[in-house]
Amino acid sequence: MKKSYCPIDTFINVVKGKRKGTIILHLFQGDKRYSELVSLLTDISERMLTKQLRELESDGLINRTVFAEVPPRVEYSLTELGKRIHPVLKEMYKGGALFEESIDDSQH
Repeated sequence: MKKSYCPIDTFINVVKGKRKGTIILHLFQGDKRYSELVSLLTDISERMLTKQLRELESDGLINRTVFAEVPPRVEYSLTELGKRIHPVLKEMYKGGALFEESIDDSQH
């Protein structure tokens, strides 16, 4: 995570990426195994999902826990920081829905 000129830009730079916001929203509902996230996010490749998870972990928003089992089990959960940004992402979701509604209205 790197500071930008403006805190808004810092926030956007951390959460931008293929479905990072959606990953955080899913994890707010509870810890998820990797396979559960694959099932929930069918519009991105597993390679891209792995990349986004690594970036979210590196930025301190999610935890990755590997269980010593065969086969290995990996679970993802939100850190305290990840939980604290949930309300902001929820409002961004609402804002996105407003924009989508205006797009639908203008196309009819």
